Amino acid sequence: MKKLSLLIAVFAALLFAGCGAKRSQVYYDQPSRVLSSTYEGTYVVRVQVRSKDAVTAFYDAQRKVVKEIIFDGIKAANNSVSDLRPLCFDMNAQEKYEDYWNAFFSDGGPWKQFTNYSKRRVVTTRYERDGRQMIETGTVTVDRAGIKKKLQEDGIIPAEGRY
Repeated sequence: MKKLSLLIAVFAALLFAGCGAKRSQVYYDQPSRVLSSTYEGTYVVRVQVRSKDAVTAFYDAQRKVVKEIIFDGIKAANNSVSDLRPLCFDMNAQEKYEDYWNAFFSDGGPWKQFTNYSKRRVVTTRYERDGRQMIETGTVTVDRAGIKKKLQEDGIIPAEGRY
């Protein structure tokens, strides 16, 4: 009887050992951070994107930084740079100017002229594969002053002194 109860206990332990939580690689999205700035209104931003390949990640990183500068703002990575406030304060701007934003962020849209990914270095770019997607952390240089000027010319945000 003792052997039977011991056998049942061992069998139950083995059965429940496999019922634990399955381990998986979970990647948490890191927010974009401003690394440095210049007097001309150009900012260097560290960004993380998920994609299926490197080419798509390359464009998604640039597009993500421009969207965050326009709508969300970006926090500073250190105390030497200040946080970037969003350029567009209208909460309904994405819905109100939906056709404009679709054209602006299209593949051949004007958002490309305000970004530069040439600061990409092996040290600042990290690839991790989990079988389906790639997570790339890179550095994007963006011309915030140029974006602001373009949006003011197109009438999306008010001109200087009108806030």
